[in-house]
Amino acid sequence: MKISVITIIYNAQDTIKKCIESVIGQDYNNIEYIIIDGGSTDGSLQIISQYKSHINILVSEPDHGIYDAMNKGIRLATGTIVGTLNADDFFADQEVISAIATGFSENAVDVIYGNLDYINSSGKIIRRWKSHKCGRSSFNRGFMPPHPTFYCKRDLFEKYGFYSLEYGSAADYELMVRFVHRFRASIFYLNRVMVKMHLGGVSNGSFKGRVKAWSSDLRAMRKNGIRFPLVALLLKPARKLGQYLHFF
Repeated sequence: MKISVITIIYNAQDTIKKCIESVIGQDYNNIEYIIIDGGSTDGSLQIISQYKSHINILVSEPDHGIYDAMNKGIRLATGTIVGTLNADDFFADQEVISAIATGFSENAVDVIYGNLDYINSSGKIIRRWKSHKCGRSSFNRGFMPPHPTFYCKRDLFEKYGFYSLEYGSAADYELMVRFVHRFRASIFYLNRVMVKMHLGGVSNGSFKGRVKAWSSDLRAMRKNGIRFPLVALLLKPARKLGQYLHFF
């Protein structure tokens, strides 16, 4: 089973090395590694060039943001399974992709997701996103899988569409709701930490950004048939409190 891992990058010279090494250090031997660079102007491309023998596809050109770049990578992917690993993130250990492959082989599902650790600039874990088993109805209760752990069959994109740029930073949430809630893709919870992610991002960086993301979440819920979207919108951030309580 070929698994395509797509890394999206723009000016991430401080983190891209660890990201790449976490991919090429996996013990699974059928990985297609794709890097989509948005035209970095720092030293990112020089670092990437050091690993060119491990990279199947490298594209460096301007794009229309993170999700446009993800779509570009997905269209180039030839793996049965596709997932993303952003340049600021890295796999938790060398057996993550093997575990994903085993999960798909043993459970005959369309989607797999797992757990996520948020880290600070020094690498200290400051929040644990420990997920749980979910089904289609879970999205009605504000649930969402951690997107950096979201791996799915490539043909889902061909059937149900790619990331929609009209939802801004909520495009990942909208896609997961669309695939699993609206179109009933089968899903399996892999109970292990899959990714270490630096805390931050477009939607979490400011109150204004968070409000904009909430508005996009609400539109995504209504578009994809969430039963009580306003209730789900309130429950969605409330679930984060449990992550902090679990950690402390």
